[in-house]
Amino acid sequence: MGTLVLVATPIGNLGDMSPRAIAALQGAALICCEDTRRTGGLLSHLGIRGVRMAITNEHTEMARVEEVLGLLAGGATVAVVTDAGTPGISDPGERLVAAAIAEGHVVSAVPGPSADVMALVISGLPSARYVMEGFLPRVGPDRTTRLHDAATEPRTVVLYEAPHRLVRTLTDLHGLCGDDRRVVLARELTKVHEEVWRGTLAEALRHVADREPLGEYVIVLAGAPPRTAATDDDIRLGLTRELAAGASKKTAVATVSDHLGVAKNRVYDVALTL
Repeated sequence: MGTLVLVATPIGNLGDMSPRAIAALQGAALICCEDTRRTGGLLSHLGIRGVRMAITNEHTEMARVEEVLGLLAGGATVAVVTDAGTPGISDPGERLVAAAIAEGHVVSAVPGPSADVMALVISGLPSARYVMEGFLPRVGPDRTTRLHDAATEPRTVVLYEAPHRLVRTLTDLHGLCGDDRRVVLARELTKVHEEVWRGTLAEALRHVADREPLGEYVIVLAGAPPRTAATDDDIRLGLTRELAAGASKKTAVATVSDHLGVAKNRVYDVALTL
């Protein structure tokens, strides 16, 4: 049986490419990648030639499954890479892995760079237990729910964010978490202009207000403090936010009840006073 191998690639510094990762790419019958130009540039830098590449991104991953399974059934090795970092974490790879496992093929990985782990361990925030949230939805009730989850999570939370959405996400988190929640902003990790900023959410908004965010960001958010008993004001504030985000009264009541740990009938009684 063939082997599907997920190969971590540098997130910036090409010196982080391991000898084992290079060998895995050299020995592959096919390299599934997000962008053949970007991966082709990496292969050229490494002196790897003659390995076929196939675009495998969020839109084409499922369509690639049949071809990959056919190669694995013939005993070949198929490598999966992303533009940067470890495949399958906020990047394509997860569905190929599930399909290969379902058919009984060997799935392996060559570990290496991962922006979320690097940002976490250099953040200075607790790292023994953490939650990887990846990219938040851009709009809609799913975004509201995920933001609430991040704000109330007692473990350290790691998020990814594009530069043009950084201010909006920090503003949303500040509205839910308050001024004093600790946060770390990491960008250009392993690159020449690597930057790691540490402070509170209120300070973070001031920090980004006078500069143009550049490069993809990793946001590391400190866990929520131990929950105290919710007051009617807390419930009223939560309901107001949910309703303003477009939730129905029924959905708002259920969401606030869940996030604050308060009985639904109590939340409903407060909703009647709005």
